[in-house]
Formats: sequence, C-alpha cells, structure tokens
Amino acid sequence: MSASLRVCLVASARFPVREPFMGGLEAQTHALATSLRNHGHEVTLFAAPGSDPELGVHELPVATYAPSPVARRDVGAPPAQWMQEHHAYLDLMLGLADGRHGPFDVVHDNSLHHLPVAMSRSLDVPVVSTLHTPPVPWLESAAVLDDGHVHFVAVSHYLADAWRDSVSAAVVRNGVDTDFWAEGPGGRTLVWTGRLVPEKAPHEAVLAARRADMDLALVGPLHDAAYFEREVRPLLDDRRRYLGHASARQVRELLQHAAAALVTPAWDEPFGLVAAEAMSCGTPVAAYARGALPELVAEGTGVLATAGDVDALAQAARRASELDRRPARQHAVEHFSITRMVAEYETVYHRVRRRAAA
Repeated sequence: MSASLRVCLVASARFPVREPFMGGLEAQTHALATSLRNHGHEVTLFAAPGSDPELGVHELPVATYAPSPVARRDVGAPPAQWMQEHHAYLDLMLGLADGRHGPFDVVHDNSLHHLPVAMSRSLDVPVVSTLHTPPVPWLESAAVLDDGHVHFVAVSHYLADAWRDSVSAAVVRNGVDTDFWAEGPGGRTLVWTGRLVPEKAPHEAVLAARRADMDLALVGPLHDAAYFEREVRPLLDDRRRYLGHASARQVRELLQHAAAALVTPAWDEPFGLVAAEAMSCGTPVAAYARGALPELVAEGTGVLATAGDVDALAQAARRASELDRRPARQHAVEHFSITRMVAEYETVYHRVRRRAAA
C-alpha cells in the first residue's frame, strides 16, 4: 500500500454516483472512490446531487437555470443543462482555487467536463484527468491549451491513440471488483446490459438473439424512450425480454447464469465495462470489434464480430456460448481487477506529485 493521500475526486455532474448506475462512468467512479478509501486514502468526492452518501459526497451545485426570453432567442444559445453543469464546475474550480475546498495532495478529474482541465492552472496541486471519451470539441480545446499542469490518463490504448494528436496520455484501464463479480455456472440465456440508447444499439442484440434462436435478457436504464419504442420494443417477445434498470447484484446474477454477454456498440467504445464485468463472472463475450473491445476480449474469452453485422454477431453468440468459462474469468482477474486499477492510479498520483515538487 502506498503512502496515504488526500484525493479530490471530481465526478460527472450529469448522473448521480449511486445504484442503480446510469452507466459505466458512474459505476467506475463509485468503485474508484470506494477502493481508494479502502487503501487508506482520504477521498473527497464531488458528484451530482443524489449520489451515494456512503461515499461522503460533496454535491456539485447543479442549480436550476431557466434562460430569459431574450437569451432563448439567441440561435447560438447552449442548452440549459449545459449552462447548469458549466456553472457547477466553475463554482467547484473557483472553490478549489481559493481554498474553500481542501487541502488536497492531488485533484483527480474523472468527469467529462472541460472546466477542470481548462482551470487546472489556477490550482496549486497537481491534476490528473482521466479521458473517458474520444476527443470532443470543448474538452479537446481545453486539453490542447493546457500548459502541462494536467497529467492525462486514457482508459484504453485505443483511446490514448485517439487523443494522440491532442495530448499524450498514459493508459490505466478501468477495473471491476472481481470478488463482487464472481464466477457463476453459466446458462442458456444471452445477456445485454447498458443504457438503452441508439449508440449502444440494443436492438441489434435482439435481432442477433432472434437469428441465433437464443433467449435474451436486456437490462439497463431506459435513457431514450422514443428510440426504445421505435426500435427495440417491436422486436421483443417471450424469449427476448427487457427486464428494466437493475441493481449491480441483479445484473451479476444474470451474468453468472448467462450463456454469453452481447456488446453491440454503434460507436467506437472507449472501454466497455460491461464486457469486463461479464468476463469476471466467467461469461464469454460476443461483441462488435469496435473501439477498445478488441483490447478487452482476448482469444478464448469471447468472439468478435464485424461491427454492425447482425448475422456475424448471431454466429459469435453461438460460438461464445460454447466456450469454457474459466479463461474469461482468469483474464478478468489478471487484467481488469479494481485492485490493479487503483494501484496504477496510486502510481500516477505519486508521479505527478514528484513532478510538481521538482
């Protein structure tokens, strides 16, 4: 265990860091905060209202903002939610700069917002910023204009390469609690987990399950109701069902008794936490070969299919369901444990502190 640190962990203001998690970012943030505490560090988590009180959360002040009639007439006006989050992070960074929060040894920006990066030079402590998405304009502009105060970390080699033209990022892959996501006996049903949104393409998981003549359980928050009603619900039947937004324990139970896990991104997935969770349960993965998924799914732990090819995914699902479950579990324990992730972040924290001191 490394020397104890006072860590300021900045989460996304979009969704609460609590179960049932809205997505992988919230789950990863919760696991990181919990594990850092278990390693003896003093963690102060700044997160969205409604986050898990067990984490000792300081809620980001996401105040309601209603634009005036004049502001609404501006054709270039950003959405009200964008303005709310902007002011929440502005208040946080000003508070860190003027001493209202802290003291801290390191600030770890685990949000998706540009202000913790753009305002990092106003702080007298080193800043680590984890990149969870490909370059987007606001965040990329802040990163490019950074004067070296921020140490960037990407959650996969794929993502580090995507950012290569903007910043140089070390790689710390996301981790899962492999004790919690324990190995199960398997079963005959396919499982798909995640937010039900077009970029995750759960409708293609349903189509693949139908063509493979296999049962499927869809689990996750209904984040885009119009998409679900238009593209997903018409495909469901007695064998392909949507089970709602489930807790981590409920998802674990499904994965432990699954034949295989389907991962169907319609975009270049920066990591793919659902694949790591499935493999930790010993469940092989059938996934589209997009983004970082070829990094995660090793030979013998699952089967990759050409992105967007539903017939190939159906074949991958059948092949994955016949694999031995032990290699998937072993691969997750060796490469995707929360213990490994926290140890690597501890190394990063101490490295940036030494660099700042020098």
